[in-house]
Amino acid sequence: MAAELTSIKLNPESHLILDQPLLRLPQELARRNFKTVQRVVEREKEYVLPSLKDAANASLSNTQTPDQTLAALDAMIARMQGLKRKMESLQEEEKKIQTQSRKRIQHLETLHKIPSLADVKYDQWSRVRLDRLLVDHMLRSGYSESAKQLAQERGVEELVDLDVFTQCQRIVESLRRGETKEALQWCGENKAALKKSRNNLEFELRLQQYIEMVRTQDKSKKLEAIIHAKKYLIPNQESQKTEILRAAGLLVFTQDTRAEPYKSLFSLDRWNHLSDLFIQTHHELLSLPSQPLLHIALSAGLSALKTPLCHSAYTSSSSNSQSTTTSMCPICSTELNELARKMPYAHHSKSYVEGDPIVLPNGRVYGKARLLEISKKMGSVESGKVKDPTTGEVFAESEMKKVYIM
Repeated sequence: MAAELTSIKLNPESHLILDQPLLRLPQELARRNFKTVQRVVEREKEYVLPSLKDAANASLSNTQTPDQTLAALDAMIARMQGLKRKMESLQEEEKKIQTQSRKRIQHLETLHKIPSLADVKYDQWSRVRLDRLLVDHMLRSGYSESAKQLAQERGVEELVDLDVFTQCQRIVESLRRGETKEALQWCGENKAALKKSRNNLEFELRLQQYIEMVRTQDKSKKLEAIIHAKKYLIPNQESQKTEILRAAGLLVFTQDTRAEPYKSLFSLDRWNHLSDLFIQTHHELLSLPSQPLLHIALSAGLSALKTPLCHSAYTSSSSNSQSTTTSMCPICSTELNELARKMPYAHHSKSYVEGDPIVLPNGRVYGKARLLEISKKMGSVESGKVKDPTTGEVFAESEMKKVYIM
């Protein structure tokens, strides 16, 4: 009885390993929002304080007319009103992040109030998590509208990252269309974080702009490309020296060249490379896992259930029409068998093999007493023979071999 209670006792910590990104992303968004507030305030302070001091000094020394003083004050008031609007927008964003974080914390706290895996509340909580994982997978696959509808229908909008992935997908699609504007704008917004991580996304985007200028073979465009390279590529010569030299050599080739690496630089496949690089960079900056959480959860489940028998050379009972039993193993199912083929086997520290195991000529292992009992109940088996309940094959009892578990 004690062992049974232990097996169904819920361990919240093991469940929360998969849910770390649930809290990590709002924290990262809040940090970025705070940095933006700091940056905006500092920029306006550097303008307003000197301007106010100059206006006060000019008014006291009578070096400007009252109209000029009023005009200077009006300009400062306009700047401060602009600052107020920006701060209100950033405050709304912060409130949204806080609400999202609160909902997510409450969702995870619910897990700590569930005593066992058999509780109906655990089924409800697991259903919500499955909805989250499905929405996450759909967002990463580019089905933003479907993901949004599912989130609304299930009421999990605050538990998924719709806006973040929608923005990411929009920029990815623009890159695949051959446009760099939105991606470069995103790089500008995250310049400090990109510089800190020493990521080369912005350099690759600027290099692609250079390539597109050279691709035209127009003299004016080539001159523009050289100016572009001096402004955006040359400053990175310490870390990207090889790429810069190749870019310079690109000036004497046309896009139909077969010479490498210039053929690869001119290739339109570079746009796919840029979109993949953007996704990788985007996820790294926001502390998002590179794989969908659904894949991670599914991989863990498959590995926990997988045994060597699941991919043995013998046909599993789930796909054998002659089988007298039905396998409940998900790994042996048609849908998951191939998916689990490269997953590691489960590690079981406790053996559940029967005490008198024997192996049949077809390689299947059963408990001797149970196999003899099943064969006897079938009735159609001759005396001195046994029938494999899975494949339906019949063997002589003398062909059974004792198995020793190591």
